[in-house]
Amino acid sequence: MPPTDPRRDAAAPRGPGVGSRPKRVAWGALALFLAAFAVFESQKYGVPTTAAALVFFVFPDVTRFAGVRPPGALHQAVHRVWIPLAVLVGYTFGPVVWPPLFTAGLGWLTRIALDRTLGRGLASS
Repeated sequence: MPPTDPRRDAAAPRGPGVGSRPKRVAWGALALFLAAFAVFESQKYGVPTTAAALVFFVFPDVTRFAGVRPPGALHQAVHRVWIPLAVLVGYTFGPVVWPPLFTAGLGWLTRIALDRTLGRGLASS
């Protein structure tokens, strides 16, 4: 087994969300798909869905401006994939029929995917 180079290990990205190039490309592809889907839904259902998508796209920044700083629990929560994903799945299979809720989840998940594409993980968003 060849020895590892400590300089290479020290320069490797650390922290959740900051990954290798293939991960970032995959996050970028997901971000493009989600953004296109949000635009499609916004065109289909009108202004309320567009507003919901845009509001939740900037939601992580709004929490930061409100004084929520990393590595706090609320900051970590708004940058997790599982919450907007649960909104999307719950809307898809649940009894609620209100399109702005779905596009809000799309906007939020698009933002998280964009942040991960740009290499901003949970601790540095």
